[in-house]
Amino acid sequence: MRPGMMLRAALASVKAGAYVSGLVPPPEGSLLSRSQETIDLLLTRRSVKPFAMMEPGPDDADLEIILRAGARVPDHGKLAPWRFILFKGEARRDFGKALRDIYKVEEPRADEDRLKIEEERLLQAPLVVAVISRIVPSRKAPEWEQVLSAGAVCQNMLVAATALGFVGSWLTEWYAYSAAVARALGLGENERVAGFLYFGSPSMPKDERERPVLADICSEWKPRQPS
Repeated sequence: MRPGMMLRAALASVKAGAYVSGLVPPPEGSLLSRSQETIDLLLTRRSVKPFAMMEPGPDDADLEIILRAGARVPDHGKLAPWRFILFKGEARRDFGKALRDIYKVEEPRADEDRLKIEEERLLQAPLVVAVISRIVPSRKAPEWEQVLSAGAVCQNMLVAATALGFVGSWLTEWYAYSAAVARALGLGENERVAGFLYFGSPSMPKDERERPVLADICSEWKPRQPS
């Protein structure tokens, strides 16, 4: 086979694989098959608190999938108004020490037990990812839309982790809103924490919780009748 033909064949093979993996959209006019497995996952996914997580957590290959899923969200203007900060291994302990020191300053009356909780907070899960919302100047995408996009990132990551067989939790709490923690994270003036996402394996069976009744939160718009 001539070099040009070999190159075209290789590109065709790569493109075919990309369609399957979702790296590029399928050809125009093609129909994606219905996936009951995906629907079941969306209807049964639930958060698991970090204290109910254990090893193993996502490995590097799993993490890449989770991050790619997070980055594949509606993003008006292609601004990517978010980024990720990863806490793996000993970095979780090191950041916990920073949390302890900051909390001690912000809450002077905190006792040693509470300070220990803050120090060990990230150690509850094998992997923690901080999703950072960052506002990008844009005439097309208002700030509110960019913030919503960061929220969609968090949800996509939770769904992806569940599909990979892990559990996850999207938390904020005091350290997502602390100016001192923001400085420790190296956040810019246009950035804030959208959430700390904890990932791991479940250490106990997942329970279910009550969900909203659709009739209570759904309405159909109708034109107002003249008085």
